[in-house]
Amino acid sequence: MELGLKGKVVVVTGGSKGIGYAAAEQFLKEGAKVAICARNFMELREAESELGKLGEIYSQVVDVTEEHEIYAFAGEIFEHFKRLDCWVNNVGASFPKIGDEYSFDQIQCVTNICFNSTVYGCQAAFRYMKRDGGSIVNISSLAARCGTIGRSTLYGPLKAAVLGLSVTFAGEYAAYGVRVNSILPGFTLTPKVRATISKEELERNIHGTLLHRVASPEEIANAIVFLCSDGASYITATSLEVSGGRGVVLNPSYSYNMKRNKKY
Repeated sequence: MELGLKGKVVVVTGGSKGIGYAAAEQFLKEGAKVAICARNFMELREAESELGKLGEIYSQVVDVTEEHEIYAFAGEIFEHFKRLDCWVNNVGASFPKIGDEYSFDQIQCVTNICFNSTVYGCQAAFRYMKRDGGSIVNISSLAARCGTIGRSTLYGPLKAAVLGLSVTFAGEYAAYGVRVNSILPGFTLTPKVRATISKEELERNIHGTLLHRVASPEEIANAIVFLCSDGASYITATSLEVSGGRGVVLNPSYSYNMKRNKKY
C-alpha cells in the first residue's frame, strides 16, 4: 500500500527513544521529514544522529508540559519546513504512590505529562493544519481499558481521558480536514522496560496476552504511521488497540494448551 507520506512533515514528541524513536524511524523510511523533541539533550542529539542517516530530521529540547514551549516548537517547525502534516503526541509516564495516597504535586505532575501535554500538542498542531488539513495521533495505553492498580493508579484514568479528548478534538477539527485518532499500546519492550522489568513480571505479561509475547516498539510505530497515512484517510475519532490481545479473555493460554496436547 502506498502510504502517501513522502515529503510530509511529521512531529513526534518524546521521539528520542522507545515508541517515539521507532515511529520517527518508520516515518523517515516512508520518505517523510520528521521533527522530534525530548527533554534530555544528550539522548535527543544521539537520536538525531542516528535518524539523520535515514532522512531529514529536526530536533529540539522541549518540555511538552510547558504550554509556551510546545507552541513555540510548533511555530519553529512550520518556519523551518513551511508545512506541518502530522503530529504524534507520544509523551506519558506513571509514578508509584508513596504510601496510600498521591500528593497534590504528584497528581499535578502525572496529569501534566499524560494529559495536559496532549491538549497542548493537539492545539499546537491545529494552528498549522487549519488551512491544508492533517492528522493527529495521540498515544493512549491499554491501561485506558484495563485499570491499573498501585504502581500506576492515575496513569490509566488519564490515558482514558486522552481517548475522550481525541474524539472531542476530532469533532472540533473535522471541518478543517484534520483527523484525530488514538493508539492503545499494550505491553511494549522499550529500552526503559528492558532495563527495569523483572523476569517474573515479563512472564506474567507474556502469559496474559493472546499472542504470548510482548510488542516491539516498531510494532506500535507501524500502527501510528498507518493512522497518519493516506491509507487511513477516512478514519477519525477512532482508537486502535495494539496489545496482542492482552486482557480480552480469561484463559489466554487455552489455544496453546490445546495445540500442545494436539487437540486441534
